Order: sequence, then C-alpha cells, then structure tokens
Amino acid sequence: MEMEFRIHDFEGPLDLLLHLIKKSKMDIMDIEIESITQQYVDFLNEQEKLNLEVSSEYLVLAAELLEIKSHMLIPNNKDDSLDDEEVENPKDQLINRLLEYQAYKDITKVLQEKESLRKDIYTKSPENIQNYVEEIKEIHCNATLDDLIQAFQKYCQRKAGSKPLNTKVTVKEISVSSRIYDIKNILKKKPKISFFELFPVQTKEYVIATFLAILEMTRNKQIIVTQNDAFDDIICEVCANE
Repeated sequence: MEMEFRIHDFEGPLDLLLHLIKKSKMDIMDIEIESITQQYVDFLNEQEKLNLEVSSEYLVLAAELLEIKSHMLIPNNKDDSLDDEEVENPKDQLINRLLEYQAYKDITKVLQEKESLRKDIYTKSPENIQNYVEEIKEIHCNATLDDLIQAFQKYCQRKAGSKPLNTKVTVKEISVSSRIYDIKNILKKKPKISFFELFPVQTKEYVIATFLAILEMTRNKQIIVTQNDAFDDIICEVCANE
C-alpha cells in the first residue's frame, strides 16, 4: 500500500513537484511534462476529496504546468519578429527553479546536520588566568646569556695559554645535575662567588658540565648573575628565595 501524502507534508508546491519527479524516477533536466502535470493535478484533486484546503500557491503552479503542457501541444510556428530576441522556454524556467530549490534543500540538510552536531559541543566562558598563576618574586639579573658566553670564552682563552685542557677519557662521568648540586653547596658556604671560581677542574667534561649547570641555574632563577661594568668580573650569587 502506497503511503499517502498530504499538503502539510510539503514545504511548498516546488517541494511537492520535486517529490513527484523523484517518485516517478524522472530526471529533472528531462521532465515528462504531460505525466508530471497529471500526477500533480491528481494529487490536488485528492486533497480536495479529503476536504483539505489547497493553498493558492499550489494552484498557481498547477496552472503553470497546464500552460507549459498546452504550449508543448501547439505546433512550433516561429515568429520572425522574435529572431533577435532570446525568449526562455517556460519548461526551462521551471527546470531552473527546481534545480535552485533542490540546491537550497541540500544546503539546508547539511546545515541541519551541523546544527545537530553543534548541540553536542559545550563551551566555557574565559576566566582570568591570573587566578592560577603563582606569584613570582621579581629577580634582577643584569648579566645576559651573551655575557656568560663571553666570560666562558675568556676563561677558555685564559686557560689555553697556561695549560691545555685535559681531553683524556675518564671513567667517572661529569653530569650537569651533579655540578648543580656542587655549585649549590659552594654557594651555601660562600653566597657570592666569581664566575671563574666555579671551574676548579680543567678537564673538558668538567668545564662544559659546569657552564651548562650555571646556565640551567640562571634559567631556573636559582642563582643571580651580575656584572657592574662591561669588563668587570661576573659574580654569581644565590637567590634570596633559595
């Protein structure tokens, strides 16, 4: 048994006509006007039999279909006066309207799907992130990374003139973490110390590990590195909060 459709099942006359075309498995670009017009009129007559009010817009489209049908039955007597004028065929006009309406329906379907997905997404209003930021004491450090690198280069040049760096491979590995530990112990006994005093051992591994340890401690604000003038000694001292 075929499903019965009523006027209120459709959004308008074009929606009804598009349904009948799909139901008849017709191509929109090649509508069988006579067949589709008959189906459309029969549908409206059926609604009247059910005592359902048929909107005027449905009747207007029925009139257009009947007009198109009648034009197709009349022999095509070309009027020479219209040679220079391009007159669009009423059937082509109807096809264009149906194609445009179909495009709107397709877009509407996509938007409805996106709207449905959007309902599953929940957002939270932005908050003041300062409430979650720990208070950090201001630390003054006027010695830059370039200053430390220059000081390290001077140290290497100074030692190269007196005694070459020992490149002998040793069994004991010098790590950055172990040098950080040693420097902390040194600063406990002597809160302020010269940058160059932190290099008591002259092996390459020891020198590199010490320099990286100083950089890491400066970055983590465990020590303060200061230099009063451009060529003065660089002083390392423990931070007040350590």
